[in-house]
Amino acid sequence: MLLSRLVTLRRASRPVPPLRRLATSHFLRMSAPHEAPPPEKVAANVEGEGAAQTKTAGKEAKRLEKAAKFAAKTAKTPAPAAPANNEKKKPAKEPKAEEPAFVNNTPPGEKKDLSEPMAAGYNPIAVESAWYDWWNKEGFFKPQMGPDGRPTSTGQFVLPCPPPNVTGSLHIGHGLTVAIQDSLVRWNRMLGRTTLFVPGYDHAGISTQSVVEKRLYKASGKTRHDLGREKFLETVWDWKHDYQGRITKQMERLGGSYDWTRVAFTMDENLSRAVSETFCRLHEDGIIYRANRLVNWCVKLNTTLSNLEVEQKELKGRTLLNVPGYDEKERFEFGVITSFAYPIEGSDEKIVIATTRPETMLGDTAVAVHPDDPRYKVRVCLG
Repeated sequence: MLLSRLVTLRRASRPVPPLRRLATSHFLRMSAPHEAPPPEKVAANVEGEGAAQTKTAGKEAKRLEKAAKFAAKTAKTPAPAAPANNEKKKPAKEPKAEEPAFVNNTPPGEKKDLSEPMAAGYNPIAVESAWYDWWNKEGFFKPQMGPDGRPTSTGQFVLPCPPPNVTGSLHIGHGLTVAIQDSLVRWNRMLGRTTLFVPGYDHAGISTQSVVEKRLYKASGKTRHDLGREKFLETVWDWKHDYQGRITKQMERLGGSYDWTRVAFTMDENLSRAVSETFCRLHEDGIIYRANRLVNWCVKLNTTLSNLEVEQKELKGRTLLNVPGYDEKERFEFGVITSFAYPIEGSDEKIVIATTRPETMLGDTAVAVHPDDPRYKVRVCLG
């Protein structure tokens, strides 16, 4: 009876996988000719499967109960009401009134007038104005000496400003270097040292001449030769005064703590004498000397240029470039090597010459070869 009940329960459950079916049939076949398994073992199996089914049924009941509660809650929740047309709108923010432009009413050199109301936001022009003139007038940037008129016992710190060229106005790079230099100067001044920050300007002769010539030609179509030496020098000095003034204003706006009573220009008489003296000493010591060397010759300025003043340009192949001194619309060929052959007199052989200037062929009178080159052991002449 227990055996038949076990078979009935197995059939009532979900389909048994093939392996379980095989095990069940095998169990039935093996059990038939022998005695039935102990009643307590069969009862344990029946009770275990019944408990599993009861647990599964309980989970299913809980799931259905939760689903019913969720459906009821959803049905009770009212749909969102459409916004009423008469709903009050938030008042628009009134635009902020623009603050009047800052006007510096402090007389030059006087301590800044702080009686004006403070601006609502940070205004660098309003904050920085007037202070620098007062600092300069009070002599805050001059070196502070000891009671005996000598540098203080804490030491001294002197920094000549690397003079910017008067070829043009300062750029962002100058702003960086001035900030670094002035930080060092102010730090040493705070340490109580006798500190000096010397301002100056560099004439940058060839570069300045070049930019002045370009401006002159663009404005009037004239060259320095059209003006003559004296008139052209006047034009260059006018340029120098103009841009030196601009640079000075920029250096002041940057807040550099320069001692403006010691401002220098590289063509000042005392500095020119110092340069001449230095070169004479270097020549006497054999450090500098005259010699024949390949130089960078400028066909427009008719003078030599240092390597620092030459713009190196690498050409990958044939390139058309403008040449200074010629029409800007005219282009000349560069980056091409031309090969041609000279026949050797009394022979069928030829010497191939490769050059970037084939037009010089008309002036050739001989070909020079290396005496140790095995290809040219025999003396050759042009045919």
